[in-house]
Amino acid sequence: MDNAAPNPSATAAAGNGVQASGAGGEGAEDASKQNLAQVTSSIQRTLGLLHQLNLTVSSFNSASQLPLLQRLNGLVSELDTMQKLAEGCNIQVPMEVVILIDDGKNPDEFTRDVLNSCIAKNQVTKGKTDAFKSLRMHLLEELEQAFPEDVEAYREIRATAAAESKRLAQSQSNLPNGDAKVKAEH
Repeated sequence: MDNAAPNPSATAAAGNGVQASGAGGEGAEDASKQNLAQVTSSIQRTLGLLHQLNLTVSSFNSASQLPLLQRLNGLVSELDTMQKLAEGCNIQVPMEVVILIDDGKNPDEFTRDVLNSCIAKNQVTKGKTDAFKSLRMHLLEELEQAFPEDVEAYREIRATAAAESKRLAQSQSNLPNGDAKVKAEH
């Protein structure tokens, strides 16, 4: 393993959890991904150096003292490089994930638990929404029996407002040439 500086043209692998620092938009995000790729590359080189160091230490004799010192110096240098590169990354890892890793567990458990929690909350919210829809229907039925003219006027107002909202939404999503605007995916 050589101790050369990381390749600045390295491409980012995934970028999960990376947040671009600064208000540069797309360029700042690319720089952050590139920086993450450099840190990842540095981590790989560090792991290689640790493996070499392990081999040197496991078969240590007096003749291998100089290679051991060279590998230790290379490791220190690579760790320093990694620290400098990591300063440019803004990676936020939830403490729960770090604790799971420290406990020797799979961090995917955290993701699964978060997803299950979101599903449960979504079901509760859907239940509340359905209950309000049912209440609204029940109230409209009761009001229609007591005040049929007022409920009819209310329904006409709601239908007009809904049509106006739909027309406004469609006019905002159409370009002058009749094409529809498409939201850019991020």
